[in-house]
Amino acid sequence: MKPIFMVALLAVVATAETPEGARGKKVLDDAIAALGGEKFLQMQDRVETGRAYSFYRDNLSGLSIAKIYTRYLAVDPTKSAHELGVRERQSFGKNEDSGAVVLREDGGANVTYRGPKPLPQEEFDRHRETTLHNIFYILRQRLRERGMEFESRGSDVVDRVPVEVVDVIDASNFVVRVYFHQSTKLPVKQSFSRLDPKSKERDEEVTRFDRYRDNQGIQWPQQITRERNGEKIYQIFADSVSFNQDLTDDLFSITTSTRKK
Repeated sequence: MKPIFMVALLAVVATAETPEGARGKKVLDDAIAALGGEKFLQMQDRVETGRAYSFYRDNLSGLSIAKIYTRYLAVDPTKSAHELGVRERQSFGKNEDSGAVVLREDGGANVTYRGPKPLPQEEFDRHRETTLHNIFYILRQRLRERGMEFESRGSDVVDRVPVEVVDVIDASNFVVRVYFHQSTKLPVKQSFSRLDPKSKERDEEVTRFDRYRDNQGIQWPQQITRERNGEKIYQIFADSVSFNQDLTDDLFSITTSTRKK
């Protein structure tokens, strides 16, 4: 095994003083290796093209051809629990001419031919929290964060798939439960709860990952489904996913343009 790959695996800095911690760390190490090891940890950007669906009360409410551009930013490990280290642009329409949503580390906007309109703060806050607690983001951006722990909850069967269950716990005691396929070692599901700022009730957020494909040495799910309180709210089927495309700042600027130049 090459030394640089060993460094990649050792980047998981969970406390492994207990049997549960040691087992949880091993599951995370295996997941990083399965996702591509150093190639996964060093990916700079990603472009996903496919069909995106939105749902309301489990019924289809929207469908669009989508192209999603994502670029990672350097984040101080002492601030990574709070500061977003990623920018995203969701462009819609066959020619990316049906509008876009631009999500930066400090806010977002809906962009149409009429110009940019700031994203409501509540929507951006939900995006920020969802991103910070996404297992792929955690593995890519938050591993060196102080206080991060990975506690094994043992084996289980989820959706007829044998899995290893690990609780990812940060310094604020926010818990993301992640289910890793016992054979492939890849994440197949995650869940966490959040307090709805309006209703003051807790929402259960679940994301499922399926149809992994290898591209440039990195495994990535082609199908991602999100649920809230047991109801499907979003789904994407990617036709293609590519990495390290040298995405530039202008793609993530909030302007009247909705098409990639």
